Amino acid sequence: MILQIALDTPMRSVFDYRPPGEPAVPGLPVPRLGVRVRVPFGRRQLIGILVGIAARSGVVAGKLKSALAILDQEPIVDPITFDLLRWAADYYHHPVGEVFAAALPASVRAGAPAAAPIDWWCLSEAGQDELSAPRTRRGPRQRALLAWMAARGSVTTADVRQAFGPAQLRTVAARGWVRTAQPPAEPLKLEAGDVVLNDAQGACVAAITRSLGTYAAHLLYGVTGSGKTEVYLRVIAAAVAAGGQALVLVPEIALTPQLVDRFRRRFSSGVVAMHSALGATQRRDAWRAAHSGEARIVIGTRSAVFASLPRLALIVVDEEHDASYKQHEGFRYSARDLAVVRARRAAVPVVLGSATPSLETLANAAAGRYLEHRLPQRPGVARQPRMSLVDLRRHASEQGLSTPALLAIARHLEAGGQIIVFLNRRGYAPSLFCNACGWVAPCAHCDARMTLHRKAQQLRCHHCGAQAPIPQGCAACAQPLHPVGQGTERVEETLARSFPEAPLARLDRDTASARGAVQGVLGRVQRGEARILVGTQMLTKGHHFPQVSLVVILDADQGLFSSDFRATERLAQTITQVAGRAGRGSLAGEVLIQTEFPEHPLLNRLITQGYEGFALRALEERREAGWPPYSRLALLRAEARDSGALDRFLRAAADAGQPRGAAAVTVLGPASAVLARRADHYRAHLLIESAGRAALHSFLTGWLPRIEKLPGPPGLRWSIDVDPLEVD
Repeated sequence: MILQIALDTPMRSVFDYRPPGEPAVPGLPVPRLGVRVRVPFGRRQLIGILVGIAARSGVVAGKLKSALAILDQEPIVDPITFDLLRWAADYYHHPVGEVFAAALPASVRAGAPAAAPIDWWCLSEAGQDELSAPRTRRGPRQRALLAWMAARGSVTTADVRQAFGPAQLRTVAARGWVRTAQPPAEPLKLEAGDVVLNDAQGACVAAITRSLGTYAAHLLYGVTGSGKTEVYLRVIAAAVAAGGQALVLVPEIALTPQLVDRFRRRFSSGVVAMHSALGATQRRDAWRAAHSGEARIVIGTRSAVFASLPRLALIVVDEEHDASYKQHEGFRYSARDLAVVRARRAAVPVVLGSATPSLETLANAAAGRYLEHRLPQRPGVARQPRMSLVDLRRHASEQGLSTPALLAIARHLEAGGQIIVFLNRRGYAPSLFCNACGWVAPCAHCDARMTLHRKAQQLRCHHCGAQAPIPQGCAACAQPLHPVGQGTERVEETLARSFPEAPLARLDRDTASARGAVQGVLGRVQRGEARILVGTQMLTKGHHFPQVSLVVILDADQGLFSSDFRATERLAQTITQVAGRAGRGSLAGEVLIQTEFPEHPLLNRLITQGYEGFALRALEERREAGWPPYSRLALLRAEARDSGALDRFLRAAADAGQPRGAAAVTVLGPASAVLARRADHYRAHLLIESAGRAALHSFLTGWLPRIEKLPGPPGLRWSIDVDPLEVD
């Protein structure tokens, strides 16, 4: 009996070991696939996953080592997830050991028990007295925890740690304010909610609920603010009430606190979040709760698609179009696509929700592979905002804000509304420029300019992270330097000067870096303490601001002339999503889009026909050009410090693909990346194109082992990206 172990290494093969305690004993029990195994690996000991059992090994008998220990009696993931991980390793042509490692918390990868006792807690008499006392020793967080537990009766350790962290539980337990309890007979309490569904929502809920228990892919295509989340909640309630578990994927958990809070209000326990912002203990507890079935609803970012859910009954992918579902480093998978594969293998429905579905999803719906459900209107009195273009060639502007935009901001502030100003560029200014000789402050490590961050008194490269002090003068002629262009920091300064009475808030990566900063900014907007919100892409992620009546989109032209064939799709989605923040309450919504190309057909189609009109035309263009979803792509990316050696490696890799799939597969390149040098490494790629998926994967299966044998320059790094979102 030979154990085939997947180890967390960049090698694509599995590793053969004898069972522990060799020489083998007759009748030795066969371990189950999916258990963890500790093995010797060189001078180290590693923990891997048993992915196969063979009768013989290709390793010479004298060199075949014995495993040290089998750590589990039961598999570390449920059978469907195990098969999904094996399939994903094959589809994305990635080392299977790294794929399994991506699915497990660090402590579980290191050998921590996969299961833990499920402890239940409730308030003790002392805790009840403390909560009702007018003057207490508790802090605000402890008071909130005691009140939270009192409202729920009994809660689990995982529930408390998810909501408040492990330190608060230790504190109240040490003071005797809580005690262990018996698990309640019905641990999950479903709240009905007070929202009345409109006819379209009711039809969607009924159709999706009917498919519970079998595979079906549903596209929930609803305009911004149309109540997609309420549809999710109703269908999830039905799935969980029948004893199942639900997986909800969101693009960025830190930017959607309203969604998590809303779920926890409707489902009093059994809701856990999985994302990278959690501490190691919280992530482990959430994973264990999902694996044991204690967690009935898992809400997470892309890696949660691999959560072990033995009673999975439903998958929801919110904002399915979002690029955040694609992993861009290491194991380059698409969580959205894997969610569909997982649903099919588990025979459960998957719901893909968006106001701006990806063109791939729309093509699947048009072909009948996905069932399409529409939410064409916002509920209640809310209506879609009125959109219009501002021609920057005809109107004067102050630091990027046109006169019509400034007048509109003043008008909406006077009417009591809130305003969002969107610019997808952080920092103060994208360039520091010398008027005398034309010198622009460059990054020493990239083919890029340094961005001025005035508040931090730094120049920063947004590509490699390099930082430098602001120079006193031009490096070429010593003349004064001037900031050119606008970032969110400069726009915030201009708005503060133009509207000194209106409180401002800014939401971008710079302001969101501190723990809790995002929730702080969003809370100010929700409470009406901030009248103007300036921000980047973060503002498009499904936020609900009922008092926002005006959205101003600055520099809408960034994606109009990009070399990436997906750029116009991303631009249309961004404009539609950020515009959808306006008019979600009782106030009428208005959207102003500043552009120097008001005659551009994409912008005009969005204004007159909406996203659907844009998407229909974009799909026609993709079909004519032979781009996805009407073809299949893979991208071989490579980087090295020596540009000439990098080019020779990629040319050799292209030649290794000859005879190029007998016309079924085309290898294009090498071509330099748009940013040819980043962090002192030159970057280039080969584009592999095929009309069919099977031909592409057959080609990659034979081609990649040949590339691994090619000589390359020192420090060469290369990777394969199947179904790339960016061809840059």
